[in-house]
Amino acid sequence: MATQTATFPAATSAPVSAGVLLPAFTLWWREIVRFYRQRARVVGVIASPLLFWIVIGSGFGTSFRSGSGAGQHYLDYFYPGVLVMIVLFTAIFTMMSVIEDRNEGFLLSVMVAPVPRAAIVLGKVLGGTTLATAQGLIFLVFAPLVGVHFTLASFGLIVLTVFLVSFALTALGFAIAWPLDSTQAFHAIINLFLIPLWLLSGALFPLSGASVWMRALMYANPLTYGVEALRTLMYPEYNNAFSLSRSISTLVLFSLFMFGLAFALANRRTTKPAA
Repeated sequence: MATQTATFPAATSAPVSAGVLLPAFTLWWREIVRFYRQRARVVGVIASPLLFWIVIGSGFGTSFRSGSGAGQHYLDYFYPGVLVMIVLFTAIFTMMSVIEDRNEGFLLSVMVAPVPRAAIVLGKVLGGTTLATAQGLIFLVFAPLVGVHFTLASFGLIVLTVFLVSFALTALGFAIAWPLDSTQAFHAIINLFLIPLWLLSGALFPLSGASVWMRALMYANPLTYGVEALRTLMYPEYNNAFSLSRSISTLVLFSLFMFGLAFALANRRTTKPAA
């Protein structure tokens, strides 16, 4: 009598992927909790630019004349620039956690887990974007003090602009922090590159008052379009250098480019030379 033997499928050693959305959500939530547990950090992000705005704005006072014409106070002109500064500081310094996670071993454990690199980039960038957007929108409570009044449409566009700037700068911070293993090196790059990026964005002075070579740098600076978009939405009478559609389109392209760069760096395989 013939015996029948049951056959079973061969076991595979390939890891089962956890997908993208759940790991990304977990990393996003970790960034949110981590940030708001550090109370001094939350206060510093708002208080430092607020003090900067009041001191610098009051110092220049009515001696400043904006490109819109008659006698806009410098506090009014400087307000969108300070809003972008808050977004810049929050987005960039939130991504310092990439270096901290690597030094603490957390990032290594995530990378060896069956989690695609896309989830790591998406979770970290969206976490920093959420924090930067929230911090920027909190600063809007001071808008009535500089004569800014919102409609539903203008407020929605301001939220969109702040989100795009936050997303692009957070992805830029991720791209800078990913290959580094030292927070000191990260700070050096911030001081050398990102602060001038803000200074040449039209936050401190209008494009019309800049020299020819500096104006060319400001036109090439993607952050300029974010500042100009916010200033156009807050002060409709402002003689803006770009149309609102052009500014937002540039921010969308900047955001996609920076996220693509962050994703490419995270997926780059580094090989050590043989001994």
